[in-house]
Amino acid sequence: MSEENKKSLNFIEIIVEKDLSENRNSGRLQTRFPPEPNGYLHIGHAKAICMDFGIAKKYGGICNLRFDDTNPSREDTEYVDSIKEDIQWLGYRWQNIYYASDYFPQLWDFAVALIKSGKAYIDEQSSEEIARQKGTPVLAGTDSPYRNRPVEESLDLFEKMNNGEVPEGAMVLRAKMDMASPNMHFRDPIIYRAIHCPHHRTGYKWKAYPMYDFAHGQSDYFEGVTHSICTLEFEVHRPLYDYFIDELKKLHPEDGDYRTRQFEFNRLNLTYTIMSKRKLLQLVQEGLVKGWDDPRMPTICGLRRRGYTPESIHKFIDKIGYTKYDGIIDMALLEYSIREDLNIKAKRVSAVIDPVKLIITNYPENQTEMMESINNPEDESMGSHEIAFTRELYIERDDFMEEAPKKFFRMTQGQEVRLKNAYIVKCTGFKKDTEGNIEEIYAEYDPATKSGMPESNRKVKGTLHWVSVSHSIPAEVRLYDRLFTVENPGDEKDRDFHELLNPDSLIVKTGCRVEKELENAKALDNFQFQRLGYFNVDPDSENGKLIFNRTVPLKDSWSKIVNKN
Repeated sequence: MSEENKKSLNFIEIIVEKDLSENRNSGRLQTRFPPEPNGYLHIGHAKAICMDFGIAKKYGGICNLRFDDTNPSREDTEYVDSIKEDIQWLGYRWQNIYYASDYFPQLWDFAVALIKSGKAYIDEQSSEEIARQKGTPVLAGTDSPYRNRPVEESLDLFEKMNNGEVPEGAMVLRAKMDMASPNMHFRDPIIYRAIHCPHHRTGYKWKAYPMYDFAHGQSDYFEGVTHSICTLEFEVHRPLYDYFIDELKKLHPEDGDYRTRQFEFNRLNLTYTIMSKRKLLQLVQEGLVKGWDDPRMPTICGLRRRGYTPESIHKFIDKIGYTKYDGIIDMALLEYSIREDLNIKAKRVSAVIDPVKLIITNYPENQTEMMESINNPEDESMGSHEIAFTRELYIERDDFMEEAPKKFFRMTQGQEVRLKNAYIVKCTGFKKDTEGNIEEIYAEYDPATKSGMPESNRKVKGTLHWVSVSHSIPAEVRLYDRLFTVENPGDEKDRDFHELLNPDSLIVKTGCRVEKELENAKALDNFQFQRLGYFNVDPDSENGKLIFNRTVPLKDSWSKIVNKN
């Protein structure tokens, strides 16, 4: 391989290519994506999905989906179904679906083998006592008083744990390793605990459940995984991963030279959001967001509902890459990626979010002209559509000022502006309601300035979007923004979680008007509302009641607000 091509590979790809060239594991490449079904996947999981599935696809291997379902108190089939949907939406297909619970019998037998060989024992200390007895990173631990418990006694108690005869928390099974190890994970780790609630697949068949560190590597081994790829927080777990696999291999000499190995990459952290499943669940349970798919959430289903596309997420992950160093990525880069994607594929339409009536006083009252509107200037193949122009229009309230500063180039009395795809008009007056709000704006149009006519080249500094009063339809628009007001809410340890929430993360606008071209729009369809941003149709929409979510504004305005403050 050339040096140039090597530079374009991430470090995992370099490892894989080396392993394949050396015929390691008989030239096989097998990965897996192993989520715990205790919540919905977020953008951080998307990075892992792209690695696990993407590298298998690139090098002709296979990737399986495995649910790490070893804690029935937190898991549910709802999460299983959502995870499958998210993976497929991102464009990937698994070779097989497995569950850690598929291996409960083998894991049980392995645990029994460890007990019989004197490498595991039942401990009756409380969790607090075990934590104290483990010592600290600079102070060696002390042996459990149960560490040298007779093998037969541990086997008997292990059976009782699984029969439900032992209360939750009363006993655990620990591997007998090294209480003085500098790696805290080697200080007689807990490998089984008692849980009495039903499992979503196995019901009450099991009462003793394996811990993650005991189930994960062994599941990889049982399935034939060659490259177990995970995030950096599991790097310190890797020696334990290797230890258990080495012990397991002793029981399976028929597997020859096969050996699964673990590799770690940096996890994805985004500004102005959180990735903790526990805190995301708290947001949902406390009603601070409207479910896991709330468009303010960093969940994949939330991003999908907000209008993000699979391609935009792939673009984003390609930009940030995979390294061995953790950091925090600016949310603006994710937003840039969706703008970049939708710019070349989203249809341009007209919508007025805060409408005020504009009356063209010299335009015939009963006349309707159909103006051509280009669907996407970036893609001629998308063609154009027609938008109705009439005497009475709606424009954005913010596009008019009664007394405007010198550099205000939108509508004000005596100033000319162009109505996009239509005519140049000059404001001649306005009318207020009893409360002093602008109720109507009056203007005159120049018939010679229709877009496409010779006189249409006359230069004016402002161009406004609009919709016809009689040829537009009502809509609700939900303006979403960042969920937190601080850049890294996870670092704000001394502040209440709730104080960090952005009170303006959702602003609902009713009474909006959109052009009739949108009356048949379907859920999740993407559009660019001219001059306003990218929007998509929310699934809450019904016949006659369109609801749009703002995906992102046309430009990043948040950084300007932050810098100003």
